[in-house]
Amino acid sequence: MSQQYKSILVVAAISGLVAVAAGAFGAHGLTDPQARDWVRTGANYQLIHAVASLAVLGLGLKRPGQVVSLFLGGGLVFASTLYAMALGAPHWLGAITPIGGLSLLGGWASLAWQAYRRN
Repeated sequence: MSQQYKSILVVAAISGLVAVAAGAFGAHGLTDPQARDWVRTGANYQLIHAVASLAVLGLGLKRPGQVVSLFLGGGLVFASTLYAMALGAPHWLGAITPIGGLSLLGGWASLAWQAYRRN
């Protein structure tokens, strides 16, 4: 197993773990409806992209790290800003959330491009 493959597995697994923990905390530890919604949205996006990152490993792409970096990095930025606001951080962090979303979109675009270019 290559070091890149192993690193992706570890980071994607940790991302999935954090997403499940955050979702559980949001469902059982928060009372504010807005905070619950932020955590639910962040956990959903983070978990989906952790799983998508694992799926990318099986596709045999030339540059899986590019897609996975955009997925996991974008998921981290997107979800962490929502988690932080749910825990009382300033709401201006919401202006950073779309940067994570753009990274997620970039990951999907990169995946589409690599699939299109594949022989």
